[in-house]
Amino acid sequence: MKQAPILEFDPDPRAVIEPTEELAPLPGMPPRLLLCFFREVIAALVEAGEAEAIHSFRSEMGRHPLYRWRLPQGEVALLHPGVGAPLAAGLLEESLAVGARAVVVCGGAGALSDSLALGTPVIPLAALREEGVSYHYMPPTRWVHPSAEVVQALERTLEAHRRAYVVGKTWTTDAFFRETPSKVARRREEGCLTVEMEAAALFAVARFRGVKLASLLYAGDDVSGEAWDRRDWHLQRSLRADLCRLAAEALLQVEVA
Repeated sequence: MKQAPILEFDPDPRAVIEPTEELAPLPGMPPRLLLCFFREVIAALVEAGEAEAIHSFRSEMGRHPLYRWRLPQGEVALLHPGVGAPLAAGLLEESLAVGARAVVVCGGAGALSDSLALGTPVIPLAALREEGVSYHYMPPTRWVHPSAEVVQALERTLEAHRRAYVVGKTWTTDAFFRETPSKVARRREEGCLTVEMEAAALFAVARFRGVKLASLLYAGDDVSGEAWDRRDWHLQRSLRADLCRLAAEALLQVEVA
């Protein structure tokens, strides 16, 4: 019996459709990119005049605006990466093609333990690859890791602001309706603190393309019990806006060529 096709990694660096052959470098594109999963935070920045659209990617979902966000410390590119590994990875690829060189991903994640309080910042040091995208960017392994330099920038920033945080592993899965109690327990035994849908894919794309990338998440809903506890994680607007600014501040510390 042949192995599952998802395990048939092809190391050929060139694909039939190459982002850099379809997209040209964007004049004025900041080399540092913040992928922010909080749409309301981006909308508030645009409304306040802090961020302005400089480009727009397109998919069958419509437009995916790329913004320039001006902060006191400098400017970063800002993009909502959609939801799920395939779309997020595709938009990351297109962002790299137009000029991004260092990336911080800012989002929320499910907590795998009720001891991980709502809103706790989490910096993943490894992502368990239970999605499909990463297997097209690197050979089959159980874990994929972020850029140590970006992780260190995130840690320095949180410590400078005296924010308590945790570091550990995250579980990336495509199927949020298949996070069964036994799987949650198994992932927790492996050291995973959180579950989300994109980290492993984004880590793998960044490694394949040779760019720096890491994630800053916050503990949201709790999937550790017999019943799902939403904890109103998506309503934490001030927390999400604050996390986004901390992520951008850390990103501006990362050196780019």
